[in-house]
Amino acid sequence: MTVRTFTVQLPAGMELLNANRRIHWRRRAEITKAIREAAYLLACGSVPRLQRAQITVEYRPPDRRRRDVHNLYPSAKAAVDGLVDARILPDDSDRYLIGPDMRCGDVEPAGRLVLHITELETPLGDN
Repeated sequence: MTVRTFTVQLPAGMELLNANRRIHWRRRAEITKAIREAAYLLACGSVPRLQRAQITVEYRPPDRRRRDVHNLYPSAKAAVDGLVDARILPDDSDRYLIGPDMRCGDVEPAGRLVLHITELETPLGDN
């Protein structure tokens, strides 16, 4: 099987969720919805349906300050949920998805979250 990889780049400067940032539940829900919808819309036309995948989420920060990229996991989760909404994956359970694994990338002036989606052979249990 040929390995296929797809990239979904969320809009630069998009507000992200940070596990260390305490915000009102309503504002958190608004940000979650925006990330989920952006991933859904961007994936719909560019990523085919996959049976199983590995996702690496790259955060391209706006500067070189020291940071813990894993604090952005709530944003990654919202983006993956958007992929499931778009039916790119049947579900985000361990059977269909490895990850998301968080990575810090190169500086991008406004900051950006990028999803790297690598197709895997078959769902666990279907071999």
